[in-house]
Amino acid sequence: MPAELVRLLAFTTTADGILDVVDFSGRTLALGFGLDELFPRSVPIAHDGYGNFWVVDVAPGDGDSSPIFFCCHDAPVILFQSATLSDFCEELVRMVEPPHASLLDDVHEDRLHRVWREHPGVVPRAEASASGDPVLRLFAETLDESFEVVDLRIASVGMGFAWGRYGPRAELRRHGMERIFAVGRPERRGLLDRLRRPG
Repeated sequence: MPAELVRLLAFTTTADGILDVVDFSGRTLALGFGLDELFPRSVPIAHDGYGNFWVVDVAPGDGDSSPIFFCCHDAPVILFQSATLSDFCEELVRMVEPPHASLLDDVHEDRLHRVWREHPGVVPRAEASASGDPVLRLFAETLDESFEVVDLRIASVGMGFAWGRYGPRAELRRHGMERIFAVGRPERRGLLDRLRRPG
């Protein structure tokens, strides 16, 4: 758990009257959050009441703080929300203080639709495998041509990818604990093939 989160928990675990649930301990939200293949060590800290979560993405080497991502199912996208828990908390306060202009609302209400429609920053596997970045290239070399890749190691608020772009059978991958993700288009199956094989 990032030191920043540990320090906050010494003072409070919840923030009432903002969003649906805010629980910085993650205890009340842990069972409702999925996407373990993308966020294996996450701490879900907030919920909007509609099945969407804000999670602290904890990774080795993060140091004092870890970034927060917004994980949405309608549209099915993952978006970078905040670089630190402090930034996230500042945006929580902005939601309740005039003029109520918060990046939490921007991400929740607007930017997810842009990512779903336009897929900014997502590149084909072939382009990622030709990258001059050895970490990105190494990950791309483990994928086949059905995958698209997005690098969120250095992200701005609202950057992300549509994890549900290719439906429930799409394959989701992450490069270890690096914040580089891939979505694979499922193999097309003909009618006879679908009748023979369940699922």
